[in-house]
Amino acid sequence: MSRKNVNVQEKSKTDKEHHLLFNTIAPVYGLFFNRQKRKFAEVLQRVEPELDLTRFTTILDVGCGTGALCSVLHQKGLEVTGIEPATKMLSIAKRKTKAQDINLMQANVLEGLAFEKNSFDIAIASYVAHGLLPDERKRLYKEMGRVAKEYVVIYDYNQKRSALTSLIEWMEGGDYFHFIRNAEKEMKGCGTELKACFSEVRVINADVRASWYVCTPLLDQDI
Repeated sequence: MSRKNVNVQEKSKTDKEHHLLFNTIAPVYGLFFNRQKRKFAEVLQRVEPELDLTRFTTILDVGCGTGALCSVLHQKGLEVTGIEPATKMLSIAKRKTKAQDINLMQANVLEGLAFEKNSFDIAIASYVAHGLLPDERKRLYKEMGRVAKEYVVIYDYNQKRSALTSLIEWMEGGDYFHFIRNAEKEMKGCGTELKACFSEVRVINADVRASWYVCTPLLDQDI
């Protein structure tokens, strides 16, 4: 068997494991929907002086989970599209936001999205990047940069995370620690040797333990 086929099988196995995990824990996430909404609303207000999302019209929430951030963004007046690969997460999101005009779709950003280039003003991913492997994050950045006209926002942990968070991430065996140490550098140089994904990466302190990595897509990128 070729190494390429082995890699494909390993990737398929990893994707299935991730989907199984998030489908399993979806009901638990659903219990914290209102709490998550309050947290997201506080963060949006806190970062508003540096990046006011209400200045824009359309936004894509990548890995939207149970839809808490989608709901808050819609309440802020944005036209919201949320994508999520885990079917049970998406089912809860649709139920929780049924009174709102939010476009929720099953899709995996790592497999490419069925949106045209520059389809949205903003693309945001909340606590998605740290759980991915380096090559997966590159695909995340590239695809988000392709569909976003103005900014890509990677909302994730910073280096002031709690000891409990570090312990959990260590037990999960992901790439969390590498991401935290290298997030800004990684986003600036995630493309090929001739092309990066973003022309600028600006860091906004969203709260004590998390940051918004605000990335400006390259105008001429052809991914």
